[in-house]
Amino acid sequence: MSSSSSASPVPPEDDVCSVCHDHFRIPCQANCSHWFCGECIIRVWHHGPAVQACKCPICRRLINLLVPAELSEQEVNDPPVQRVLGEIQHYNCIFGVEPRSLTQRLQDMPFFIRRLFRELMDPQRTLPLVFRARMMTMVALSAIYVLSPVDFLPESVLGLFGFVDDLLLLLIVFLHLAAVYRSLLLYRHGGQ
Repeated sequence: MSSSSSASPVPPEDDVCSVCHDHFRIPCQANCSHWFCGECIIRVWHHGPAVQACKCPICRRLINLLVPAELSEQEVNDPPVQRVLGEIQHYNCIFGVEPRSLTQRLQDMPFFIRRLFRELMDPQRTLPLVFRARMMTMVALSAIYVLSPVDFLPESVLGLFGFVDDLLLLLIVFLHLAAVYRSLLLYRHGGQ
């Protein structure tokens, strides 16, 4: 496993898979931020209804995205590893595109925003130019709105209540960034 890249996080060294209680083999991070062995979490899914996404064995949240940690070239070429990565890709193709509730999106937002900022800070990883431009445009426009004296609900007239539109706008921007980054992760790990 490549631990030099912080954009593709790796599980904590002192942690173990909560399913098999052993060291991680083909580690995968679920959208709830918990880590599992790829084979273990696929086994959990197979023990339930195959038409439903499985729930995290730790927090019981619905898992609709599994992101494998970066593996070395030798590990990726290993047939058992390829089989597990193929099953993870299949899982992501089935459950990664289904519509999610606003509650699920809000719960997933910290996971995607954390990964996005980690990837932005890593000089060895580059995000697609279109994604960077879209992200910078969203951030710039929201900053202009929040900092401008013209608001739908002006702070000077309504006091603290006037910040509601600013907070709502920032929430929408973060939800949008998380959704776009989620689709980028799905493309990288599910549609290859």
